[in-house]
Amino acid sequence: MKTTFSAWLLILLFTILSWTPAGWAGEAAAPAEKAKIESLILRMQTMTDASFVRNGKEYDAKTAARFLRGKWEANSDEIRTAADFIDKAATKSSTSGKPYMIKTKAGVETSAADFLKAELKKIEKPAT
Repeated sequence: MKTTFSAWLLILLFTILSWTPAGWAGEAAAPAEKAKIESLILRMQTMTDASFVRNGKEYDAKTAARFLRGKWEANSDEIRTAADFIDKAATKSSTSGKPYMIKTKAGVETSAADFLKAELKKIEKPAT
């Protein structure tokens, strides 16, 4: 019985030590935050009235969504929240440093960061 008890004690200790608060190094984004990020990418993917501008070149909505999903996956160890996603993957080019933009059909441009932050506020707004 001592062996069984010791084994259970080690399992319990390992389990407790492996629990860490969200945001600690090495921990992936929580499911709720992943859902928010997916919602932001979906919003980008379904844009019909605007294009995504990266390093001066315009891309359609589906290409933009694929690109942002790829950046999320490449930086997943640093992205814990939807705000992290915006700041660390969806704000600017890592090669040129130029901000990503959203350009409407009328030619009006806004930063992708501002666009996504506004969308995030809509997602997080409590239902009334």
